[in-house]
Amino acid sequence: MKCPFCSKDNTRVIDSRPADDNNSIRRRRQCDECQRRFTTYEKVETIPLVVIKKDNNREPYDRSKIEAGVFRSCHKRPISVSQITTLVDEVETLIFNREDKEIPSHVIGEILMDKLKDLDPVAYVRFASVYREFKDVSTFMDELKKILDN
Repeated sequence: MKCPFCSKDNTRVIDSRPADDNNSIRRRRQCDECQRRFTTYEKVETIPLVVIKKDNNREPYDRSKIEAGVFRSCHKRPISVSQITTLVDEVETLIFNREDKEIPSHVIGEILMDKLKDLDPVAYVRFASVYREFKDVSTFMDELKKILDN
């Protein structure tokens, strides 16, 4: 790290601690040349993610939309808020680990349905009925048969 005072390259870390609710690290440094101290912040660089909707419109990724859909599908089910948060965290991790700058909404929906299927079958069917836009009872029954066969 270059010293902001004398521009020499040899500085050392004196103290390091979490900052901003553990989202970054605050480092106190000292220059070996001029002995002056300064503070730096280290933060994980996030790639802005864009979601490609069904109609090919693009919009910024919004975690709250996933949470809202999962909360609706889990309404009046024996599922805690922490379980829902964990599920959304897992989905978000999978999405961001792809390292794509754009992701189709159907990919997010499929990942969500896989996770919901393991969490609660009723919540899964509720989510699938909205996500897959079931047109009639027979397509709904086909989805239920898939769950029962597993």
